[in-house]
Amino acid sequence: MRDEAGGVGMRDESGGLERGLASLGVAEAAKAAAAMTAFMDAVLERNEIINLTSITDRAEFEIKHLLDSLTCYGWPEIEAAKRIVDVGTGAGFPGVPLAIVCPEKRFLLMDALGKRIEFLKDAVSALNLTNVELLHSRAEDAGRDARLRERFDLCVCRAVGKLPVLAEYCFPLVKPGGSIYAYKTLNAAAETEAGLSAIRLLGGAAEADTRRTGTDERSSVSGHSIVVLKKIRRTPNTYPRRAGTPGKVPL
Repeated sequence: MRDEAGGVGMRDESGGLERGLASLGVAEAAKAAAAMTAFMDAVLERNEIINLTSITDRAEFEIKHLLDSLTCYGWPEIEAAKRIVDVGTGAGFPGVPLAIVCPEKRFLLMDALGKRIEFLKDAVSALNLTNVELLHSRAEDAGRDARLRERFDLCVCRAVGKLPVLAEYCFPLVKPGGSIYAYKTLNAAAETEAGLSAIRLLGGAAEADTRRTGTDERSSVSGHSIVVLKKIRRTPNTYPRRAGTPGKVPL
């Protein structure tokens, strides 16, 4: 939607979204809800041309994409982070909602599909999100780039893959002392346990902290927990392996 000056309109059509943001402690919830509504409009409009999401009901979109992306808002790791990378951002989740409510932080949104990045260039420009950069790249290639390797305080990722695969994508990008937020289902315990050897190999702590997200009501709808992985030492130079290998031969 566009306002009279030709910019993106900031009209929030959903009081539920604003209430949800307020319940998460988001400052200026009305302003944030309006920006997120504009972003939702952009995703759904472009979704008619390229496949960005299977969720087209607006109320469901607000819960499963926008509010779910923000359920880590206010957690200590994201509060402390200055540079955040979103690996496999897809249509911009969780990176765009987080960038809207955390304007003081720098975000890099990365995806291997160029059409998604082209969409996000348009959307980020329309929303005037000056704290967001975009990168068309596979995570394995980014993890070997000296400009990106171990440069980020926090990595966030949704729907990227099983934990051993995700860990090989993300740990090379995170500084020692940093963290990873892996958005997972509520029943992530077995997957987390199976991934611990890979996590330790890649520089992570021996234990993972699984946190249920949001309020009970929103969690039961979105069906997510977030597995928090801490990085305690540098990732060996042999990782990540070359593009395609982590998914085919998980650690």
